[in-house]
Amino acid sequence: MKDLTPRREELEPIEIASRDEISALQLERMKWSLRHAYENVPFYRKKFDEAGVHPDDLRNLEDLAKFPFTVKQDLRDNYPFGMFAVPREQIARIHASSGTTGQPTVVGYTKNDLDMWAGVVARCLRASGLRPGDVLHNAYGYGLFTGGLGIHGGAEKMGLTVVPVSGGMTQRQVRLIEDFGAKGITVTPSYALSILDEYRAQGRDPRKSPLEVGIFGAEPWTNAMRREIEESFDMHAVDIYGLSEVIGPGVANECVETKDGLHIWEDHFYPEVIDPVTGEVLPDGEPGELVFTSLTKEAFPIIRYRTRDLTRLLPGTARSMRRMEKVTGRSDDMIILRGVNVFPTQIEEQLMAVPELAPHFQIELVRPGRMDEMHIHVELAEGVEADPVHVSHVLKGLVKSHVGVSVKVKVAPSGGVPRSEGKAVRIVDNRPKEG
Repeated sequence: MKDLTPRREELEPIEIASRDEISALQLERMKWSLRHAYENVPFYRKKFDEAGVHPDDLRNLEDLAKFPFTVKQDLRDNYPFGMFAVPREQIARIHASSGTTGQPTVVGYTKNDLDMWAGVVARCLRASGLRPGDVLHNAYGYGLFTGGLGIHGGAEKMGLTVVPVSGGMTQRQVRLIEDFGAKGITVTPSYALSILDEYRAQGRDPRKSPLEVGIFGAEPWTNAMRREIEESFDMHAVDIYGLSEVIGPGVANECVETKDGLHIWEDHFYPEVIDPVTGEVLPDGEPGELVFTSLTKEAFPIIRYRTRDLTRLLPGTARSMRRMEKVTGRSDDMIILRGVNVFPTQIEEQLMAVPELAPHFQIELVRPGRMDEMHIHVELAEGVEADPVHVSHVLKGLVKSHVGVSVKVKVAPSGGVPRSEGKAVRIVDNRPKEG
């Protein structure tokens, strides 16, 4: 693999500023963000007042712990535009979740927000080893999902040649990578493996592809998968992190020269790690739940948003800003399968639509090869005689069409799904633990 380390003069001054400089900027911007949210979003005014805090109570960064958390349900409760801090007419773009678990979560951006977002994404792409003029093959999905358009804006701002291929049609993906000479690819790690398989199916040597760096996000992935991708393609594989509620992709990124965790762009997003049970702020180095406060967003300020992602904060290395370790899991029961968010309640909803099945189920996560699979264990309703193969096919089709993932369904006789005397064990994770 080539050395793609950026030259020091290519970096923005804030990336290598002192911690004192970064902290001073954060405090100034945090004061503005809290006041902006309080004065322009009724939800935050009510929430702050109920907690007995005011933006003027923030005198140092540690004072942020006095302010209440924001959770995803708050966004759903204020659908569609209740969390916006500017008039709807000033919103330049709207993104939203699929809403498959209920009310969608809606996020908005002013023109300044879009410019800031493009800036942090460009920072990510440069940290990954790309340079102006390089060809980027963007295989993240375009549309309401923030991945495709988020990466696209940053790539154009940086001066890359963007190929907005989106997902699907894997044969064409390989052809365009080769024909257009893509140096970089942005894609989910699981789909990168599908592209790798297609290279081999076409009789092409992936190590001879023009790709030099892959930037992977939207789902957790292991260092074992990193090694396989890097060795198979002879390219660097780095991690990118983001979530729509905070901005989209571009909140944090690994640096290609170290690959030792994701540097958070702390001049725009202030991180905390808390105890997921007590909400207590934990010191750097302690594992817990990641929380973000936006420092510069105009349309959709977010204050102490609980991401549910589990990680820990570490000192900066290649950059001055702190790193977050690879996400190790979530503090709720959401499953991320090949870039798609899946909740057990979604599976239950489809299960209830199949009259031959009892309302008992268990989700098993396995990794028989390189990619995660979801097996849904269900059982026939008592007294029902039905063809298990047909019932399995029906449920698989419902899950695929309504939830958006492919699963395997195993139909047992009545009473075949394990029961629990307490809280039902909905998810059994039998994936191998990474050493």
